[in-house]
Amino acid sequence: MDYTIRLERMEFRAFHGCYELERKVGNRFTVDLEITTGLGVVAAEDDVTKAVNYLEVYAIVREQMQVTQHTIERVAANIIGALRTAFPQIGRVRCTVAKLAPPLGGKLRSVSVTLEQ
Repeated sequence: MDYTIRLERMEFRAFHGCYELERKVGNRFTVDLEITTGLGVVAAEDDVTKAVNYLEVYAIVREQMQVTQHTIERVAANIIGALRTAFPQIGRVRCTVAKLAPPLGGKLRSVSVTLEQ
């Protein structure tokens, strides 16, 4: 049996962007994750050490958000790669990274990308 873990609207201040000013001033970003993995004995044994620990997942996302990139596509790919390294039992990861109020010359709530692997 599979189960899904969702971490929604994690918000970070980071310095991602293709413009030098974005990388200096920074912006607000959100990250949404959906991780699917096999349940195995996690529920039966009530053992967090056998689970994809969402506290560790959050720490990994926070760490990756601190690594400045030019594109949010790269940020999402790095998050997925780091999660797969830490938790090889993960079956599927869907990661959405959104830049809030991007500098596009008009009023816009956010721009986002979603990668799924």
